[in-house]
Amino acid sequence: MDAVTEILRVAGPLVELAYTDGTAMSDVVSLGEAGLPGEVVAIGDGVVTVQAYEYTGGLAPGHSARLHGSPLSARLGPGLLGGIFDGLLRPLADSGEWLLPGANTADDGRTWRFSPRAAAGDQVPQGGVLGEVAQDGPIPVRVLVPPGAGGTVERIAADGTYDADTVVAVIAGQEVRLTTDWPVRRPRPVRERLGARQPLTTGQRAIDLLFPVARGSTVAVPGGFGTGKTMLLQQIAKWCDADVIVYVGCGERGNEMADVITELAALDDPRTGGRLADRTVTIANTSNMPMMAREASIYTGVTVAEYFRDMGLDVVVIADSTSRWAEALREFASRTGALPAEEGYPAGLASAIAAFYERAGAVTTLGGAQGSVTVIGAVSPPGGDLTEPVTAHTERFVRCLWTLDRDLAYARHYPAVSWAGSFSRDVGTLATGDTAERRGKVAGLLAEADRLADLVDLIGITALPAQERISVLAGRLIREGVLQQSALSANDSFCGTEKTAALVDAFLTVIDRCRELADAGVPVSAVEEADFGPLLRAREETGPHDPDGVMTRRDAMLASLASLAGPGDPREGT
Repeated sequence: MDAVTEILRVAGPLVELAYTDGTAMSDVVSLGEAGLPGEVVAIGDGVVTVQAYEYTGGLAPGHSARLHGSPLSARLGPGLLGGIFDGLLRPLADSGEWLLPGANTADDGRTWRFSPRAAAGDQVPQGGVLGEVAQDGPIPVRVLVPPGAGGTVERIAADGTYDADTVVAVIAGQEVRLTTDWPVRRPRPVRERLGARQPLTTGQRAIDLLFPVARGSTVAVPGGFGTGKTMLLQQIAKWCDADVIVYVGCGERGNEMADVITELAALDDPRTGGRLADRTVTIANTSNMPMMAREASIYTGVTVAEYFRDMGLDVVVIADSTSRWAEALREFASRTGALPAEEGYPAGLASAIAAFYERAGAVTTLGGAQGSVTVIGAVSPPGGDLTEPVTAHTERFVRCLWTLDRDLAYARHYPAVSWAGSFSRDVGTLATGDTAERRGKVAGLLAEADRLADLVDLIGITALPAQERISVLAGRLIREGVLQQSALSANDSFCGTEKTAALVDAFLTVIDRCRELADAGVPVSAVEEADFGPLLRAREETGPHDPDGVMTRRDAMLASLASLAGPGDPREGT
């Protein structure tokens, strides 16, 4: 039974209540007559501290509060895919122009078609499949045996249409409904955690070539204002080869969130031919929504991801941005009087960041299937300062870091992923054979070109030896012809792995030929002035899966370079 108590103090999102027996940490609380949702975050000295998830204007000492005796939970079931929700996973599709406190709590009344996959008398383990719920999109939602259950199927519903709260099965006396509630701060259990094995293909050459990420890994994307974080994350949401995308807009501008929703709704899914939105869950918690709902939104997002992971699916969680989430932690900590650490953030910031990223992983589920949750979090350091606490702590806990460079962005080089300031700890597993060789050569050329750039600024390009001038040229060709990518081009927005390999091989071959010409005595200026335009345009003028078109342009470029060789050069025309 719910317990009723009294509000003692209200300070923004912080609300203090009189203690009542049975109150526990993380319990859900309804505040005032409007029933504003909140969560217990501290108990002591007869006072219960609650963080409110909605605007507390009008709430005052003396008003009543109701403690429900259950933790903050997400309602998981059919209807998530293709939906738009707030930070507490309440649907926003039918909301008005303005979100009012206490609204969006009613069930939407939809019904779902359930098809059983087990029969009465069957023995089913925890995590086993009981049935499927058909939806408009390509991915059916599986109804699973809850964790901790398992045993004999005593009853299971027949094929038919049911509402979300219908009991569709009884397992060893435990009822199983179409929907289930799961505490957002508690990871869903698995049978076994697996190591990095399979790459997550993003379709972005700078990432797939230099800093690949494995399914079930973790990524941070730090970058200052205007470096293209949101655009890069949107590209990954559109083109990565995950089964389900969970996009969490955490404290970002409303117009950016609107762009994401509009584009996802309009974009065709290259994997299924349907709408990309049909396998995407969007959690919109923009900067003008209540601050503390940001704090819950990333836990809500990763809980949704774990729900689909348990069905044997590969899921990507995109959190944009974790800096806004950390700011919410700082705001609430200052109101509670907690001892501040660096730059006013709470002392537990590092632990909170670690707890979030730890929920990623490739796993064997309780039912024996294999699934994964990959977490990609944007970091927005104030003033582009990559030494600030959120960025510094995040870098400690992630396996991949895709740092966005301000100079590259201002030079209109997108995606502005810094090859000098980024890393991937998954490279050793994912980049093998020819892939590792290509990556090593490209990384070496970029490092050499960067080293020579300072010399060029000091003494000029013409003062360098021939081979070093070719190295500078090679860096430019790799940057403009391979790493640069246009999100607005139908051919270049996504790049298949075979085309990426073809582009790298083509430019490496052309660079090697330029070195041979320089060694043969051909003036370096003649090589530098050669028209590389047709090859540089190959990334935009050939299809996403067209390596043959790239090779054709490579052959034409080699023929053009052959004309620079003297008539007595035995390599002419090769």
